[in-house]
Amino acid sequence: MSDHYETLGVSKDASPEEIKKAYRKKARTLHPDLNPGEEAANEFKRVSHAYEVLSDPEKRSNYDRTGNENGNPSGFGGGGGFGGFGGFEDIFNTFFSQQPQGPASRTRQGQDALIQVRVDLVDAVFGVNKEITVDTAVSCDVCEGEGTEPGYSPETCDTCGGQGYMQRQVQSILGTVVQPVQCPSCNGYGTVIKHPCHECYGEGRVRERKPLAIKIPAGVADGTRIRLSGQGEAGVAGGANGDLYVELRVNPDPTFTRDGDDLHATIVISMAAAALGTAITLDSFDGPQEISVKPGTQTGDVVTLKDLGATRLRGGGRGSLHVHFEVRIPDDLTDHQRDLLRQFAESRNEDLGRSEVVEQKHHTGFFSRFKERFQ
Repeated sequence: MSDHYETLGVSKDASPEEIKKAYRKKARTLHPDLNPGEEAANEFKRVSHAYEVLSDPEKRSNYDRTGNENGNPSGFGGGGGFGGFGGFEDIFNTFFSQQPQGPASRTRQGQDALIQVRVDLVDAVFGVNKEITVDTAVSCDVCEGEGTEPGYSPETCDTCGGQGYMQRQVQSILGTVVQPVQCPSCNGYGTVIKHPCHECYGEGRVRERKPLAIKIPAGVADGTRIRLSGQGEAGVAGGANGDLYVELRVNPDPTFTRDGDDLHATIVISMAAAALGTAITLDSFDGPQEISVKPGTQTGDVVTLKDLGATRLRGGGRGSLHVHFEVRIPDDLTDHQRDLLRQFAESRNEDLGRSEVVEQKHHTGFFSRFKERFQ
């Protein structure tokens, strides 16, 4: 490790004023604008660290006694070496690390957009091609996204000469240093638009309602989002378009409900039809379907029609259509009809005052069910 006094070029009995003067002289000499490169930057850090130690009475005293500003012999201890320059490294980063990157680009990518589209359940099951209208930003047709009147182009900024930044003198502990700042005339772009487009006012895009054809795949569900790449808002100054996300909302259907890939429908049948059995027709999404009602059908019985449910969005195939039966008991019987029902009950030796409590079936484990079946 080099000696701090040698680094600053002063004697060990130098006064604080002499140390400060020597530091300022070396700091100006090692300015990155005059000496670009990593070697000059490292030398500046060494000079800064040496001044940090020798300008602090306590650290200088520790350094003179032990060779380390923390009072630890052999140079070990927190903050020793070149890894902890504290405030002086911050000063270095503040004034010398903000190197300009050149003029900024006016071109910016457009934002993504999200819209909601409502579809009927049948369209969610089979898919559909749909045309929608989107209120979005589109590229200006007059200037073709350039932002200037036809025949004109952005001109080089006279203030910064096209650099996008200017040099500003700042007073610091090192004296006067030069720091790059954004050009106020062109806002860092390096060019100015003196003749902006009369249609888009220099932005290169305008808002417009435009039609858009979208393909909704079979099997989508409520809340499904479809990404349309490049169909979002147009970018500024000819920048690329963002993406459009279409969130689907499925309208309730008067006949069918959906559970995953299955469809469900409920059919109300009369007491006589349930007892005697019959055949009824259900208008499904695939056309009329004949449903067989077995004699003795009860409320809650289900008939399953395979491959008549919703299309699976991934994997192909379709779910099932489950038809649930609900037996309707009439509540407007005439006296004659009541007599007929009483005669029917008597013919079956049914006691109208007798009831039966249904035993509840509890879920059991596999071995319990196996044992019941074996017995």
